[in-house]
Amino acid sequence: MDQLTSILPLILLVVVFYFLLIRPQRKRQQEAIKMQNSLTPGTRVMTTTGLFATVVAVDNEDVILEVAPGIETRWVKAAIGRVVTPGDAPADEPVADGSGEEDKTESEAAVERNGDQDSNTKRS
Repeated sequence: MDQLTSILPLILLVVVFYFLLIRPQRKRQQEAIKMQNSLTPGTRVMTTTGLFATVVAVDNEDVILEVAPGIETRWVKAAIGRVVTPGDAPADEPVADGSGEEDKTESEAAVERNGDQDSNTKRS
């Protein structure tokens, strides 16, 4: 009985690690593989490095992506981070924050707020 009480915390720790770390990670990994295997030409994707592109062709473990009209690159499927839906907006889209600056990008709005001075060159 004494040995059981000394081993019980170790067993409990293993069970907690399984449910909090191992199981969710395995589920995310399976979902990523399922998404990567379901890629079809015409799908808009974002790579794990943040490159937005459109799938042109799918080979065995490779995907040919079009990053700009006429510019195609070959990537492994594992490099595809997620499928971009039309509702997802890349960072270079105009920002709509309700302040009347809908047609300006975030950096243009920041320059206007700073009075056309770079934050590093502001004078006190």
